[in-house]
Amino acid sequence: MRRGVANMRLHHGRAPRWLFGRMKRLCRAIAEIIVTEYGATELLERLSDPVWFQSLGCVVGFDWHSSGVTTTVCGALKEGVKGMEKELGLFVCGGKGRASRKTPEEIRGFSELFGLDGEALVRASRMSAKVDSTALQDGYQVYHHVFVGTAEGRWAVVQQGMNEDNGWARRYHWFSESLNDFVVEPHEGVVCDHLCRPLNMVAREAGDSRVAVTEIAGESPDKTVKELSRIRELDMPGHHPVFPADISAAYLRKVLLSTYQSRPAGFDELLLVPGVGPKTIRALALIADVVHGAKPSFRDPVTYSFAVGGKDGYPFPVNREEYDRAVSILERGIKEAKLGRDEKLQALRRMESFYSQQTRGAKARARLSGKV
Repeated sequence: MRRGVANMRLHHGRAPRWLFGRMKRLCRAIAEIIVTEYGATELLERLSDPVWFQSLGCVVGFDWHSSGVTTTVCGALKEGVKGMEKELGLFVCGGKGRASRKTPEEIRGFSELFGLDGEALVRASRMSAKVDSTALQDGYQVYHHVFVGTAEGRWAVVQQGMNEDNGWARRYHWFSESLNDFVVEPHEGVVCDHLCRPLNMVAREAGDSRVAVTEIAGESPDKTVKELSRIRELDMPGHHPVFPADISAAYLRKVLLSTYQSRPAGFDELLLVPGVGPKTIRALALIADVVHGAKPSFRDPVTYSFAVGGKDGYPFPVNREEYDRAVSILERGIKEAKLGRDEKLQALRRMESFYSQQTRGAKARARLSGKV
């Protein structure tokens, strides 16, 4: 599976109530089947794959190319498994806007339920959000953050940023089991249609820059601001996307007082210091480049199928009757699956043949009635 980033057009509006209700039921049924048959970690791995996630959005009937597929599918999944967290060994936190800010509180609540290290999971949530908003500066403002965890402490993050200037959204996927370092190539694979030239402080080749930036952050603020003023006198190369004029020396000094006092041990800890945002990282990366020769990276980390139609009628309108039939079949299979291991396997295997029989019967009745 490939995990990473997907670009989508920014679409406004919301899923109609009649569709979202069905999406919740179908997401719940799909989650139950995957968790029952393969385990909760398998569901996390699939959610961390942007192609599988996009396919899930198509399967449950949302727009195939819309930014709304992220927020709506995550919302349907969260609402779908609500109340079943203990049974599934799975929980979903966060969401869009205000809901995303409740993520730490929700994580701590579920951590208490499952006996997990809540603060470690909260840190993972914060790090993933901070990396994609501050360490990877690609022009997309993160506004949606969903954290999916298991009873064993494994987790996945699906978050999305928007760029209103170019009209695109970008989705970021994280998976704990394939993550070796929060600030070194955290996205294993990236799916992206539109490349840009970001400041990529989590690129592997930006290692020297990360070390230099962390060291500079621990030095006297007066010394660092003085270095910045000297850089302002230089003629910077035209392709360099970091501009000294965009950086406020006064604000930088204020932030550096915090980093000087806390002395972060690594780049990941630096990102979590209050006040350290994109402009601070840009300023420190610029100083590290010009003064110490530690080059940052400007490499973009870029390395569907329909079942029941799409919300906007493309490639065809949602067929409510077929949608309800598909959900009923899945829910019936899940109920049968709870009878026991042998019965469960037989029930799951019967779902496809049962659906085929129903579809053939419906077409035959339609032909007899002259509708086809």
